[in-house]
Amino acid sequence: MPELEPDEEGLVRLQKLLAASGVASRRKCEELMLAGEVEVDGEVVTRLGTKVDPRTAVIHVSGKRLPPVSAHVYLVLNKPRGVVSTMSDPEGRPTLSDFVADRPERLFHVGRLDTDTEGLIMLTNDGDFAQRLAHPSYEMEKTYVAEVSGRVDKNTVKTLLDGVTLEDGPVEVRRARVISSTDKRGIVELVIHEGRNRIVRRLLDQIGHPVQRLTRTAVGPVRVGNLKRGQIRELTPDEVGTLLDVADL
Repeated sequence: MPELEPDEEGLVRLQKLLAASGVASRRKCEELMLAGEVEVDGEVVTRLGTKVDPRTAVIHVSGKRLPPVSAHVYLVLNKPRGVVSTMSDPEGRPTLSDFVADRPERLFHVGRLDTDTEGLIMLTNDGDFAQRLAHPSYEMEKTYVAEVSGRVDKNTVKTLLDGVTLEDGPVEVRRARVISSTDKRGIVELVIHEGRNRIVRRLLDQIGHPVQRLTRTAVGPVRVGNLKRGQIRELTPDEVGTLLDVADL
């Protein structure tokens, strides 16, 4: 963090940190502070001379979390079908590490995706972040698009939203909608917050619509968007900030 030039105690002026983090110009950041829009560790800070530790301060600007200055990286991969959600595989199958072989960091995957499911999976060198977000108590909403056998319609959606019970307990579907349908196949989008093994496939199979193809399109605030299969991008500061708040980090 050479451009911030911290003092002997590792502290920097808050408005300088905000500007260096891309919030706004230095002058605009000062205006935000004076307007009471900046919180540090839960306290509103309006004094312009305030110094903070950029590595540990929990900063919110207008309610949005500002990621700390750190060597951590937060990536999202559009995982292709057939890739194992691990960093290595004794059977020699394609793994997540194949897509980040050129990166120097030791990366962890955040949660998992079935080998035959494609779509969004996050990677990071922040072990606490990866472990926390994968824990059931922090399960975020996950959005899936499923191509299934059979016609899907508003009754399919109602069945999903009413709740379906599997052999290991009920599944709560937060939202569902039909994207398209013919007599022989349909495409349905559904949002769930849990991560039981093959939960979406088992859920749709239970109601008579076996999954032919499954894609995870979003996890919490992070969307796969226009990312092509096999491509990686860095999470935006807003995405990282939101996830850090979710994980209480």
